[in-house]
Amino acid sequence: MSVIPADDRLIVALDVPNALAGMELAQKLGDQVSFYKIGLGMLTGGGLALANELKQEHGKRIFLDMKFFDIGATVESAVRGIAQFDLDFLTVHGDPHVVRAAKEGAAGTDLKILAVTILTSLDRADLDAGLMVAGDVGDLVVDRAARALEAGADGVIASPQEAAKIRALPQARGKLIVTPGVRPAGAALGDQKRVETPAAALAAGADHLVVGRPIWQAADPRAAAAAILAQIKTI
Repeated sequence: MSVIPADDRLIVALDVPNALAGMELAQKLGDQVSFYKIGLGMLTGGGLALANELKQEHGKRIFLDMKFFDIGATVESAVRGIAQFDLDFLTVHGDPHVVRAAKEGAAGTDLKILAVTILTSLDRADLDAGLMVAGDVGDLVVDRAARALEAGADGVIASPQEAAKIRALPQARGKLIVTPGVRPAGAALGDQKRVETPAAALAAGADHLVVGRPIWQAADPRAAAAAILAQIKTI
């Protein structure tokens, strides 16, 4: 099989049960993937240890997807603890007080704070059930992104469907847009409701694409990653 060089615009989500399974998947992907996301689902399964091993011993970039949300002092303390590990990205909820606290916790380090706008698994019915303000989901995402960026976020998490509108915001100049909800053409959607293909997401202004199940559930994860890299290499 030909090897397509790593492109850190692709972030592979290690949404597997524990660190052993995560390292096994990373070894299968080898030098084709340089950036990994580790989330809450693996936190109690050695996720932080895996993040450190991949970063320090294998030279990978790491996106820690914790989605912190709490009072400011608690968020600041939690982020300060994470920042000592020299990781690359960390998510917090996009409420301005959370973003400001997270930036205080990350001060003096290279850790990028990314604000979650509205989860890509949610639609208007879900927001109604949660008593969220009325309005079009896309418009709410853009508004939350603008407020988070004004509060100091280094970037935002948003679905590919909102990336272009966020990229057009004055506040988004020089900021990162990271898009989950990316599915290669023909892939199952799973629990995602606002999705696009890798090429479409990048064309809309995304800097990084987060892809999980289409890679780790594939019979050949390395081939699945190569196929996505082939789709985005000309963008």
